[in-house]
Amino acid sequence: MSLGSYLDQITRLFQSVNPQEVQSLVDALDDAYEAEEFVFIVGNGGSGANASHLCEDLGKGTLSDFEDQKRLKVLSLTDNTSYITAWANDEGYDRVFVEQLKNLAQPGALLIAISGSGNSPNVVKAVTYANAHGMKTFALVGYDGGRLKTIAHGCLHVPSDNMGAVEAVHGVVLHYLVETLYEEWA
Repeated sequence: MSLGSYLDQITRLFQSVNPQEVQSLVDALDDAYEAEEFVFIVGNGGSGANASHLCEDLGKGTLSDFEDQKRLKVLSLTDNTSYITAWANDEGYDRVFVEQLKNLAQPGALLIAISGSGNSPNVVKAVTYANAHGMKTFALVGYDGGRLKTIAHGCLHVPSDNMGAVEAVHGVVLHYLVETLYEEWA
């Protein structure tokens, strides 16, 4: 594939992004910010990297005043390697996020679940738990959306079977989201 063909493919995917789905995530984060609720983010692999990056951007990149501005309470559950490997080793990888939510989450918190396939068992389990315990859930998915598209309260769907392209579109949309919130919360 030529670079031009790849960029054309990515451009078509950007054009397929539903602005209402993006606005729903902006609104969910605004609600969490105003209510001072926690935001948790999960994902695996490249989606885990997007989860970590989004956490950093929401925690720092939305601030215009480092001293006096109210801050979003945000945590990526992909970043505690010892905790993740302990649960994975002793009880199974499908429990690495849900077990952290059991320790940390309260009703009203927001869980952002990122999964290219929409079917990652540990991410699905975390959303299922969150839904059953009064949390709000939002998924970022690709492919056909998988289970997450049907069980999360809100969803941003990038309709592609190319994992790298899905992750790239998610990353750009998440940067847009942070810039939007920076302007709103300044």
